[in-house]
Amino acid sequence: MNNISPQLQNQIAQFQQTQQQLQAVSTQKLQMEAQKKEMERTSAELAKATGDVYKSSGGLLIKVDDKDKIKADLDESMETMDVRIKGLERQEKILREKYETLQETINKAVGQE
Repeated sequence: MNNISPQLQNQIAQFQQTQQQLQAVSTQKLQMEAQKKEMERTSAELAKATGDVYKSSGGLLIKVDDKDKIKADLDESMETMDVRIKGLERQEKILREKYETLQETINKAVGQE
């Protein structure tokens, strides 16, 4: 293995970097999906709420006078989250394709040595 060509060493380094990027993007996407699910649950609870509604601001709970505005803000946040998730999905797809291509290239090169 000491006589690996510089080109193959570079491909292996790219492969490892792509693998790390793919893991980071996948983790970030999962976190955003979890946040979006929490927002959806919050929105559902807000729709069912009949009494006073409070929102968290730092360590405080603040009474909300305009429930519709909070709902609109929450809907906007969910839309923004959707856009971010879609962007991460595209990035994840590109990285996965690059990862698989590099993996095939490396496997062929190692098999020839």
